[in-house]
Amino acid sequence: MSNSSSYTEFLLLAFSDTRELQLLHFSLFLGIYLVALLGNGLIITAVACDHCLHTPMYFFLFNLSLLDLGSISTTVPKSMANSLWDTRAISYLGCAAQIFFFFFLISAEYYLLTVMAYDRYVAICRPLHYGTIMGSRACAKMAAVAWGSAFLNALLHTANTFSIPLCQGNVVDQFFCEIPQILKLSCSDSYLWEAGLIVVTGSLGFGCFVFIVLSYVQIFTAVLRIPSEQGRHKAFSMCLPHLTVVSLFVSTIIFAYLKPPSFSSPALDLVAAFLYSVVPPAVNPLIYSMRNKELQDAVRKLIQLLLFQHQ
Repeated sequence: MSNSSSYTEFLLLAFSDTRELQLLHFSLFLGIYLVALLGNGLIITAVACDHCLHTPMYFFLFNLSLLDLGSISTTVPKSMANSLWDTRAISYLGCAAQIFFFFFLISAEYYLLTVMAYDRYVAICRPLHYGTIMGSRACAKMAAVAWGSAFLNALLHTANTFSIPLCQGNVVDQFFCEIPQILKLSCSDSYLWEAGLIVVTGSLGFGCFVFIVLSYVQIFTAVLRIPSEQGRHKAFSMCLPHLTVVSLFVSTIIFAYLKPPSFSSPALDLVAAFLYSVVPPAVNPLIYSMRNKELQDAVRKLIQLLLFQHQ
């Protein structure tokens, strides 16, 4: 039996062995990464600098953009570097760090999306009490719970995953380190505790999903009762970006982890991982800014200020 401590590195899945395709992969990921950096960076800076955006909704959007920046920065740069330098290696500690930070940031994003659903529910279903319920201290506590619970969750999963002996080599069938791929390398009878943790985490995730669904059932029920068409349109515009982001996040996670085994293949697993780890951080800023005039105006002012300073 080979113990995990005997490995000093893991070998990640390469997109291609052809040099031209490796450079194409590098260029594609670089473009997506720059789009994610620009979009999320603009939102973070705009919310921080514009006092008109110092509201609960934009506070949570600020946190979401931070998490998106962190999650895509955990996986994409290493994959780009491997393609550029024609290597597959990632160090043992690097793999552990990648799993910890990615799991932490993805979990925190999901918990934060749940909190944002509650924010939309209070804004539309209990507007007269919104200022009391969603005060600055309450918002900070909810964000802290989302970040803190995700940190603890990631710490437990990472520590447990890397305490399991590895019997199946050190080749990871993915372009970044993730827990299911490491468990495939473990001894078949030694990952029951991690399986138990995954069940607990899955149950918590399902609970969050049910909460989001119930929140939006009540939101849409309340919106349909609004007499004016303009009021309904405003309420829908307030909720649709968040609902779109939640749908994208949940659907890609389900496709990656809950698809039938008969649908599983290295190519399909690669596409699924790309969809849930790379696409959302790049498109979320576009989704949130597309129909949000306040955010568009703040970003426009920020860009004009930056251009003016460089003239």
